[in-house]
Amino acid sequence: MTWYYIDESITDGDRRKGPYTLDEIKDLVRSKKIDAETLVWHSGMENFRSWKDLEESKDPDCLPEDELLKQTIAALLEQQQKQKRYAGFFPRALAFLIDNLIISTIGFIVLQALTALQVFDLNSISQATASMQASGSDGFSEMLKTIMNDPNMEKLIIAVSVFQAFYFIIFTALRGATPGKMVMHLRVETAEGEKVTWVTSITRYIASLFTQFTLAFYGIGYLIVIIDPKRRALHDHIARSRVVVDYSIKIKESSKQEQER
Repeated sequence: MTWYYIDESITDGDRRKGPYTLDEIKDLVRSKKIDAETLVWHSGMENFRSWKDLEESKDPDCLPEDELLKQTIAALLEQQQKQKRYAGFFPRALAFLIDNLIISTIGFIVLQALTALQVFDLNSISQATASMQASGSDGFSEMLKTIMNDPNMEKLIIAVSVFQAFYFIIFTALRGATPGKMVMHLRVETAEGEKVTWVTSITRYIASLFTQFTLAFYGIGYLIVIIDPKRRALHDHIARSRVVVDYSIKIKESSKQEQER
């Protein structure tokens, strides 16, 4: 079967290109020299027709490489969504550790800046600790009491608490995951598998404070992740949420690596 197509880039003379075999036409489609609107003709047809209107255009082999990649990724994501894998205790614990490392680093930098601007006196806390050690008192409880009575400590606790709340609530609501969870390829979703809303994110964070209180009881609020079928912690039960492995990140990373090759 002989094929021709109309080259729109030609303005004068005969714009027909050909003859080609079907395989050669498919190669032209993959290289984007022929797009969906390009007029094509083959022996047996009465007139030229748009490529998209021909049955041959439905063949997956005719798709451009980027479009084929998108469809492959979409198919893989759909398949993985049907087979959800719930995040276990250790990946979640590591994600939480990463998040707190990030919070601590940012908090330290901000506090140093505020101290330099004399908005906050971080040095007074260090001086109180040094004074206790110089006096010869090595009682931990007494040292802790002295530090906690420092007026700057109250400001520090409030600042850290507010920043931590914004960090977890905003990232979870907007991205479905904190940076720590993103690194671990985890995502928070509702019990029905939907995207987390602002209300759910706020409820989940407040509930996580109750989970933290269970550390006084051997951390039962966290340890139930090990035995729960959907690997939910106490705050997940309260907020009706769950943490799953985010296959979309893994697949996108794999496709990016494949493209770089």
